Amino acid sequence: MHSPAPWDFLPHRYPFLVLDRIIAREPGQSATALMRTTAGTRGCSPLLLLEAMAQLGGIVAADDANGGGILAAVDHADFHGTVEAGDSLTVSVTVVKSFGPLHLVAGEVTADGRPAASATITLKVGTPR
Repeated sequence: MHSPAPWDFLPHRYPFLVLDRIIAREPGQSATALMRTTAGTRGCSPLLLLEAMAQLGGIVAADDANGGGILAAVDHADFHGTVEAGDSLTVSVTVVKSFGPLHLVAGEVTADGRPAASATITLKVGTPR
């Protein structure tokens, strides 16, 4: 059985889908994904690192594929250095607490093993009513 792809869970598509591959997923608990920056670009915006954590958090928190969701809040975001063009990024998230459709998620991004970003974010996951 192959690993699910980010687009199996998210409505995002290029250029808004920033995750390339899910390498581990424990639904409701944690996940790890890979993201590559394109050589020849000027690196990666800190906002894209937050978006990567939010997308992976939604994948972990979702009960089923394409459940929909929004990034509701960002707390304690820290950025460490810069992400260079061509860096291979590892995105990891853990669900800290869930309150119905709201999920508190701790995330981090490393760039070729170097700390790049960390944040605590709140997501609302599920189809709007």
